[in-house]
Amino acid sequence: MQRQTVCRACARRAPLSVERWRCECGGLLDLEAGPRFDPGRVEAETWSLWRYRHVLPVGPERWRGVTLGEGCTPLVAPEPGRPDLLAKLDFLLPTLSFKDRGAAVLVTAAAELGAVGLIADSSGNAGTAIAAYAARAGIPCTVYVPATTPPSKLGQARRHGASVIAVPGSREDAAAAARQATGAPGVLYASHVWNPLFFEGTKTLAHELAEQRGWRLPERVVLPVGNGTLVLGAHLGFAELAAAGIGGRPPVIVAVQAEACAPIAAAFRSGAERVAPTENRGTVAEGIAIAAPARGDQVLEVVRASGGALVTVTDSQTRDARRRLAARGIDVEPTAAAAWAAACALPAGDGVTITVLSGAGLKSG
Repeated sequence: MQRQTVCRACARRAPLSVERWRCECGGLLDLEAGPRFDPGRVEAETWSLWRYRHVLPVGPERWRGVTLGEGCTPLVAPEPGRPDLLAKLDFLLPTLSFKDRGAAVLVTAAAELGAVGLIADSSGNAGTAIAAYAARAGIPCTVYVPATTPPSKLGQARRHGASVIAVPGSREDAAAAARQATGAPGVLYASHVWNPLFFEGTKTLAHELAEQRGWRLPERVVLPVGNGTLVLGAHLGFAELAAAGIGGRPPVIVAVQAEACAPIAAAFRSGAERVAPTENRGTVAEGIAIAAPARGDQVLEVVRASGGALVTVTDSQTRDARRRLAARGIDVEPTAAAAWAAACALPAGDGVTITVLSGAGLKSG
C-alpha cells in the first residue's frame, strides 16, 4: 500500500521512494496516517508482528520472504511483590533486540520499492537487525558504526553478510559518514532515525501490549531513549489504538536516559521546547548515549503530550538493575537495565507499568 511522506518542517508531501530519506528542505519525514486499526482484522494464525499487517505499509505477501518471526514476545512480572510491574521481553527477538521490529518492516518495504542496496548507521543493534533482514531479502547492506562498538555486535552484523565500516569518533560521526555515503541510485538509507518506515515496525509493540492484556492498555510504559526509535514507535501505535477507540486513555510515557548523556532529559527539566546537543561523558548504557538526537524535539513533544516524564539513571543504578534481573533468569544489556532501574524506582499503586527490555545481555558481555 503506497503512502505519502510528510515533512515535519515544511509539511511537503511526497510518495515513498528509495532515494528520498529526508525532505528537500532538510526536514525529517513522517509517514501519513494509514488504515484504521481494527482488532477484527488481526490475523490470529500469524504468530509475529505481521498479524497486524492491515496497518503496515507493505503489500499483501511481500513480508513472507523476509520475516524471521519477529514479534509476539512474552510479558512477565520479574520483580517479587510487584505484580503491577511487567516486562516485555523484546530481547528475545531474532537478533536479540527490539530493533528487529523496525528492521523487518523497513527492509520489507525497501524490497517492495526495488532497493538494490541498503546503508545504515548504528551503535550496534539497529545495524545488526538491518543486516539480518537485508540478508533475508537478498539486498546488499553496508553498516557504519562507531569504532567503540562492542565486538559482539560487529561480528553479528558481519556474519549476516553486511559490510561493516568502523568510524573513529562518536555515534554522531558514524551517522554523518553514513549520510555522506547515500545518494547512489537504488540505494536506500535504512536509518532507524531518519526513515519513517522503521517506526511502522516499532509501533507494533503497542498493538501487542494491548492484545496481550485483552485490549486494555497499561497506565504507564517505561522506555529507554537515545534516538527515540522505541518511544516514537510506541506513541504511534498507541495513537492508532486510541483513534480506533481501543484500550482507553493511551499510557503515560516515562522515557529513560543515562545520566552521563541525557540531552532530552535536560530539555524536559528546563522546560525547553528544543533539545540542545550535549557531551557524552561515557556510560555503560552506550545504546542510548546519543548526544545530538535528530528527533529529540519530537521525543520531547510526545512524552509531554502523554503526561509523562524524562528521567535519568546512573551507571550504578543500571548495573544494579542488570544484576537483579540476571538473578531472576533475565539477562539484558545495560540499555535495557537502565529502563528497568527507572521503572523499579516508580511508586506502586498507580496502575500497571510495563517496561520494554530491549536488548540481550549477550550483546555487551
